[in-house]
Amino acid sequence: MRHGRGIRFGRRRERHAARGSMEDHVSDVFDPVATDLGANGGGAGLLSELVEHLRQNRTALREEWARLITEAQLLTAMTAEEMFSEVTSVYDNYVAVLETGSVEALQDYARDLSERIIPRGVETDEVLGIVLLLRDVLARSLFEKYQSDFDLLNRVLDAYEPAANRIASTVAISFVEERERIIRQQQEAIRELSTPVLQVREQLLILPIIGVLDGQRARQLTEQLLRAIRNNRAKVVVIDITGVPTIDSTVANHLVQTVDASGLMGASVIITGLSSEIALTLVTIGLDLRKMNAVGDLQGGIEEAERLLGYEVSRSGEQAAPAN
Repeated sequence: MRHGRGIRFGRRRERHAARGSMEDHVSDVFDPVATDLGANGGGAGLLSELVEHLRQNRTALREEWARLITEAQLLTAMTAEEMFSEVTSVYDNYVAVLETGSVEALQDYARDLSERIIPRGVETDEVLGIVLLLRDVLARSLFEKYQSDFDLLNRVLDAYEPAANRIASTVAISFVEERERIIRQQQEAIRELSTPVLQVREQLLILPIIGVLDGQRARQLTEQLLRAIRNNRAKVVVIDITGVPTIDSTVANHLVQTVDASGLMGASVIITGLSSEIALTLVTIGLDLRKMNAVGDLQGGIEEAERLLGYEVSRSGEQAAPAN
């Protein structure tokens, strides 16, 4: 007899819960349910009975699940009220997904859960842990209900096990994907903050670049600069690369493309802060330096920019004034 498996089955597939993408896993989520419950007829009725049992015992099962979550020290970043609200929502959605067997419903459930709990500081192992605990709580409840009929119990567990494991797998994958999406957004925000486009005066922008400049960052800087040129109606841009230790040929060519693109938008570009190493690199790779207006340092670049804008430049410390 296999009835003892109803309590222990949960440990077999946990190691595989986070593999693959969510789309790869959800297509066959409930095929075992449809096949097994319908094998001897009345499959829909048995599934409805199973779901009804989980709903009728909702309060007791939910409280048991919450108790196990607390004992396992999961969701510790949440308050008691937040955990109660989350436990209620997850339980109801879990049973609804079991009932409908809908791929779309499972995806929505997994994404919604991930989006709600990640901002609350929940870790990946915690979200997988609570889903696996719920799976086992429901399995034990089904065992207690059907233990007098081992054939029926085995049919129910054969159907429930793969579906429940697939839900856990999909939730874990969705959680990881959502966390990675948030990390990418944060990285983009950090990059933008680390390379601000500054407006010095009307029609004059400065883009100070600090740190390693790779192809991805160079493309982002170009997009950021072009938006700033359009939004500020800039006529001159000073790009200062004093803080850039070195660049390769790809980035150097991208820099030239940035100059060309800025020109198409009506803005002249002045490059300042070229180190001897970078200058040698540009010459070595055969870059046409005639396309670049290079000035020694940032101060000289600003003075040149003001001349291009028609300002009279004074070195006595007074602010440059428009030429008459």
